[in-house]
Amino acid sequence: MQHLGICVAVAALALPCALQPARAELPAPVAAGLRAAGIPASAAGAIVLDARTGETVLAHRSDESLPPASTIKPLTALVALEKLGPAWRGRTQLVTEAAVADGVLQGDLVLRGGADADFDWVALQRMLLVLRNKGVREVAGDLVLDRSLFDPPRTDVGLPPFDDEPEFRYNVIPDALLVNTHLLGLELESDGESLRVETQPALDGVTVEPAMALDDTACDRWDDVWKTPAVVRDDSGAVRIRLQGRFPKSCSASTRIAVLDRTDYIDRLFRTLWRGLGGSLRGRTREAAQPGGRVLAEHASRPLAELAHDINKRSDNPVTRLVYLALGALDDGPAGGATAARAERQVREWLRAKGIDDRGLVLDNGSGLSRKERIRPDQLAQVLRAGRTSLWSPEFMASFPIAGVDGALRRRLKESPAAQRSRLKTGSLRDVSAIAGFVDGPAGETYVVVAMIHHERAKGAVARPILDALVDAVARGALRPPRNRAM
Repeated sequence: MQHLGICVAVAALALPCALQPARAELPAPVAAGLRAAGIPASAAGAIVLDARTGETVLAHRSDESLPPASTIKPLTALVALEKLGPAWRGRTQLVTEAAVADGVLQGDLVLRGGADADFDWVALQRMLLVLRNKGVREVAGDLVLDRSLFDPPRTDVGLPPFDDEPEFRYNVIPDALLVNTHLLGLELESDGESLRVETQPALDGVTVEPAMALDDTACDRWDDVWKTPAVVRDDSGAVRIRLQGRFPKSCSASTRIAVLDRTDYIDRLFRTLWRGLGGSLRGRTREAAQPGGRVLAEHASRPLAELAHDINKRSDNPVTRLVYLALGALDDGPAGGATAARAERQVREWLRAKGIDDRGLVLDNGSGLSRKERIRPDQLAQVLRAGRTSLWSPEFMASFPIAGVDGALRRRLKESPAAQRSRLKTGSLRDVSAIAGFVDGPAGETYVVVAMIHHERAKGAVARPILDALVDAVARGALRPPRNRAM
């Protein structure tokens, strides 16, 4: 009846109450799940929209700015698709201004980064093979690493680790020259008595010591007993990586770690690969901006339409952050300023052009791996709705995980009618669980669903069933407005 009173009070300024769409409350399984977990309803924000009409079917604290975790990735992906285009590719180049005489490059060789998300060690090896096929066997000058596409070139310097596992890929902070994501691959295998480890790629002067105790941990939980490796450099420059912690008996596992300074990493990788091709480098490896020069070899990433799958289906943080910074690097606005700030300007300009209010939005790196980023559920819902009607809607929609099929949803909602009929991005951080995407209803209608829970008890195992209950209710057509709000 309170709703009716408000309608009467503003009758002269608003549509009649009978014409206002009724909004459902949180479905009973969702409300019960929150109560059982000890999470107050005020810690959750949710909205369900009819994707075609934009009508709000459910709204619960949907105008509050909440941490989205990885559910902000679709915003980065969509703005990039519309601003950069689905065919955009990042590029890495080998460049020089020096002449070649008798197989010797008479100056510096520049490795120039261009936001190439796919530049792994195999791609570098192929580029060096092109260089050898051009007759170069020796570089007389330095190897110069040009990261100047982004400003500052190294945003990772001096930044404290995001969490207690800075060595793993999801925590890598990209720069414009993302060589192999700065990762050393480890193949670990134990036979019950000893542990063997192989590295890929091999790095000049780097050895790995598997000093891990073997125990009875389940093989699929090997990373639960992992500890950050110790890295020791001796006076000769050789590096020893000591693996610590424990490892399961009779287990094989693969991982990749970032434990070396990235300039040192590239230096060792380059020298290893170049020497394997019969080449030599006289100088040192250093960082500098080197504009100009002729291109000797080039590598291009997959097109953005394919990288969007990495952003949303795989929830790849380094790729998302790289694409976000690429938006700023190619910003056609006034020159100068940090690349991340320019990327934010591109995102906000896009939102305003679509008529989406950007108040309450806080951007940091575009991936959601941040304690700062905030977005309102109703804002994100409008972003998703805009994506569904975008010129690049097929590429955008195909990038979402499918419930019960792939991505982070492959094991979720399998028994729900939402399975195979919902495309949803998940998100999780400490104290945050979220979901956002598209759910088909029982009559084939499509809804935009966004829900975020921000509470110290919102651990994945607790919060995911609550979020899934909302998706399931939408898929079953169970959202019904309460009777006392039917007017």
